[in-house]
Amino acid sequence: MTDQYALIGAGPMGLCSARQLKQYGIPFVGFELHSDVGGLWDIHNPHSTMYETAHLISSKHMTEFTDFPMDESVATYPKHDQLGQYFRDYAKAFDLYRHYEFNTRVVQAEPNEKGWLITTEHEGVSQTRQFKGLLIANGTLHKPNHVALPGVFQGELMHASEYKRPEQLKGKRVLIQGCGNSACDIAVDAVHAAASVDMSVRRGYYFLPKFIKGRPSDTLGGFIKLPRRVKQAVDAFIIRLIMGKPSDYGLPDPDYRMYESHPVINSLILHHLGHGDIHARGDIAQVSGKQVTFADGTTAEYDLILQATGYKLDYPFIDRKWLNWQGMAPSLYLNVFHPQFDNLFMMGMVEATGLGWQGRDEQAELVALAIRQQQHQSASARRLRATVEQQAQQRADGGFNYLELERMAYYVDKTTYRNAVATHCKQLKQDWPGDLPRVAPALTEKLAGC
Repeated sequence: MTDQYALIGAGPMGLCSARQLKQYGIPFVGFELHSDVGGLWDIHNPHSTMYETAHLISSKHMTEFTDFPMDESVATYPKHDQLGQYFRDYAKAFDLYRHYEFNTRVVQAEPNEKGWLITTEHEGVSQTRQFKGLLIANGTLHKPNHVALPGVFQGELMHASEYKRPEQLKGKRVLIQGCGNSACDIAVDAVHAAASVDMSVRRGYYFLPKFIKGRPSDTLGGFIKLPRRVKQAVDAFIIRLIMGKPSDYGLPDPDYRMYESHPVINSLILHHLGHGDIHARGDIAQVSGKQVTFADGTTAEYDLILQATGYKLDYPFIDRKWLNWQGMAPSLYLNVFHPQFDNLFMMGMVEATGLGWQGRDEQAELVALAIRQQQHQSASARRLRATVEQQAQQRADGGFNYLELERMAYYVDKTTYRNAVATHCKQLKQDWPGDLPRVAPALTEKLAGC
């Protein structure tokens, strides 16, 4: 077992990591808590936080793996079940299923002189094995961030991770706490089921439509390269012309520049706010019984408070001291490489507007290349290692002043990040002994054999 790497997770990041490890001839064993692949996007996974009405918030062509395009019959903004099938097809096309042990929980991961000791549990049976290295790809959106209420609420309290379908809201006076993408999706659902819908919003957001002139909004722009500050100002101005200001709908305006927090991509939330189907409220100041008092002194009664307050990074199988955890997240070079361990890789702990799964696949290829070059003790591997040790504290933020939020703790600038990954990949490939492994071509008929 000492030549094998352990890979935790079979969601999008785990699958592309498995594919790249396989492509570069690195032996590994994958561990997946559920009985199938897809992670978050498999709504039948009891650990998934997906809800029945969920769709991708970025368009399919900006999100898909470049050499595994989604079928033309798939909607521009696919529903979760189409994405679940996409990942099952991906795993079959690249023969990844056989590399995974399913229904297996990783209980503990600890470093030792040979690599990493991994303890797993399957059907009540515990097993400890030795691995040369560890890749962690168990996702970032599964540990709910429960926010304490200022008082005692005697109605129903729910986190967005527990929300599955609009029927859960039927006939109830609902207060949604938060205004991120999930909060806005659920608020739009609630309009058609709940007795009333309010949203408690304490800070401003930028709202982007899903379509502009019939085209996905994330496919527009970028033809003219502008300085960062100019682009922030220009894009914010254009969006304000199209959507208006949030304060036009009773919401607070953002007090930060565009792209310094994750935008809300939703074409319906402002529509319903403007029509009075949803009412904007301020921050929650006090809760007593079913009554909520807001920061402006107004009050209202609710049957249900639904907290769409995001998620925390969670790696319960490994002590934080092994992750170089600082503040709200591990401090790693390119959010991947550990400054002390050259055999520990954090896969997918990265978020950026427009990064997509292709950006994560590029990250996975860099890790596979780094592992192979470490094995060959190449000069390029030594240079990469030196960079990791020297720059682990540096963030690929492109100069953006991101808000100090849990969600933004591992946020990067897409262009800065992908350029850095591409540069390292190029250097590692130039130093490759012999022919490089063949990269799989685009699978235009991928569904035929699945």
